[in-house]
Amino acid sequence: MKADGSSTVGPLTSVAAELYAEEQPKVKVSVGTSGTGGGFEKFCNGEIDIADASRPIKDTEKAACDAKGIKYAELEVANDALSVVVNKNNDFVDCLTTEQLKKIWDKDSPVDNWNDVDSSFPDKKLSLFGPGTDSGTFDYFTKEINGEEKRSTTNYTPSEDDNLLVQGVSADEGALGYFGFTYFEENTDKLKALKIDSGNGCVAPSVETAQDGTYAPLSRPLYVYVSDKALEREETIDFVEFYIDNIDDVVNEAKYVPLTDAQKTELSKQYEAVKAKA
Repeated sequence: MKADGSSTVGPLTSVAAELYAEEQPKVKVSVGTSGTGGGFEKFCNGEIDIADASRPIKDTEKAACDAKGIKYAELEVANDALSVVVNKNNDFVDCLTTEQLKKIWDKDSPVDNWNDVDSSFPDKKLSLFGPGTDSGTFDYFTKEINGEEKRSTTNYTPSEDDNLLVQGVSADEGALGYFGFTYFEENTDKLKALKIDSGNGCVAPSVETAQDGTYAPLSRPLYVYVSDKALEREETIDFVEFYIDNIDDVVNEAKYVPLTDAQKTELSKQYEAVKAKA
C-alpha cells in the first residue's frame, strides 16, 4: 500500500502505519513526502493508494483524477497551526502582524533585513526558509498571507522536506521560516514560534488556538484521500478503518492538533460513506 503527498501530513500517516504494523505486520504501508501537489499528481495517475494533503484537492487536480477515472474519498484527520518560526536565540521579535508577513513574503519583496520589517528591529540579515511550490503548506500560506496561491518571493530557501527547513532556521540566528506545527513541537529546543496578529492581537500557535480558530488565519484542517480502487482491497479498508478508529491515539503519538468533537462527528460520516463504497 502506497501513500504520498504532504510533508505536513506524512508523519501522521507514518505513525498510523507504524501502529497498524503492530497489529498487522504482514501489511506494509510505505509513506512518501513529495508535497501535496506532487502527491495528488501521483494519486490522479493511479500510482498511489492514499494522498496526504495539507489543503483540499483543487479543481485542476479533480479534473486530472476524472480524466484517469480515479474516484476517491476525502477524510479530514487532524488540524494544524501553521507555525512561523525563528531561531531560538532570536530575542527581538515575538509577534508579527499578517501585514508584516506579507511585506516579507510577497512576490518581488525587497525585504532582506529585519530592520526593513520594523524599524525597532536590529540591522540584521533576514534569511527565509519555506516549503517548495509543490507544497500544500506553500499554497495555503501564500493565499492567506499574500492573497493568492503561489504568489511569493523567490528569495528564500525552499524544500519539500520540513526537516531541512528546521535545520536551516536553527542554524541561522537571522532566519525565519514556516511549516506545520508538528515540526515546531518536535524542535522547541532549536526554534521559537512567533505569535501572529491578524487584527485581534497576538496569538500563539497551539492545540487550543488551532481548534477554536483564534490562531487566524494560519489554522487549518489536514486530509487524507483514498482512491476507490484501493478501497476494493481488504487491506486498504482495514488500514483506513484502523486509522479512523484510532485517530486520537495516532494524532497524539504524532504530536498533531486533534479534531474537535464536531470534526470527529463529520469524520464518522465520511468514513461511513467510505465503507458504503467498499
